[in-house]
Amino acid sequence: MGERSGGSRLERMAHGYALKRWAKAADAAGEADLASLREQRGRARQLRGHLDRLLHVAEGRLALPAIGSTAIRSAHGTDWAWRPELWRGPLGTKGLSSVPSKAMLGAEVTLFHDCAASELTLRQLRNTREADLAPFGLRMDVFQFDGSYLSLAVDLPQEASEGLSKRHVIRMETIVEMEKRLEIFARLNIKHGPNTEQIVREVPVEADEVAVEFDLAYTKLNEKRVTGMWLDVIFEGPQMNQVILRDLTMTRFPRAEL
Repeated sequence: MGERSGGSRLERMAHGYALKRWAKAADAAGEADLASLREQRGRARQLRGHLDRLLHVAEGRLALPAIGSTAIRSAHGTDWAWRPELWRGPLGTKGLSSVPSKAMLGAEVTLFHDCAASELTLRQLRNTREADLAPFGLRMDVFQFDGSYLSLAVDLPQEASEGLSKRHVIRMETIVEMEKRLEIFARLNIKHGPNTEQIVREVPVEADEVAVEFDLAYTKLNEKRVTGMWLDVIFEGPQMNQVILRDLTMTRFPRAEL
């Protein structure tokens, strides 16, 4: 304990000495001889390289929210909550340009479109706003668009399907930013046996709370044969626009009985 404390004091003393030395050199730079100034410039550049690298890593790690954050707003009785990896942690591939249909960003998000020539880009962004719960966001830039549809498919994990019943409500929440208004729809797809149940909801992009709920009570779901689910986020008229999804979460809870 004493060694760690002594080492800390020595480090503070050395740091203070280095600060004073560089402050003195900076004050005297205007009158220093050129040979000394050239040597100091080389040392300063070396030091700045290490400092810039440290600051880059530190700001990334200390930025809000923390990488890996699992904080999700959920209703009372929620029995499953999930944020896809793209919004949760850093991906190996940060972005794609001229994105072809069926291209994936990460292991869970796939882009679908029918453009003859793709002028689409996808990029994972680091969220740093205090209001954000998700560490990362997704930016989609759309330039000329000659297709008839554009959607992001999000594969839900197997846990979402386990114990699923017609008493459940599935809720999607997101945070959307866009350059100009466009319509967004969310379609929940539930695979059960040879059939696929689909529920479509319009996403209220201008509401204070951007969320939709899929009530399974009104479906023909075969509870005993559910094998998987995925979500389609569908963009209508996306040309010449930039859309940022700052967050996307899915939760599941039983419907309140009347």
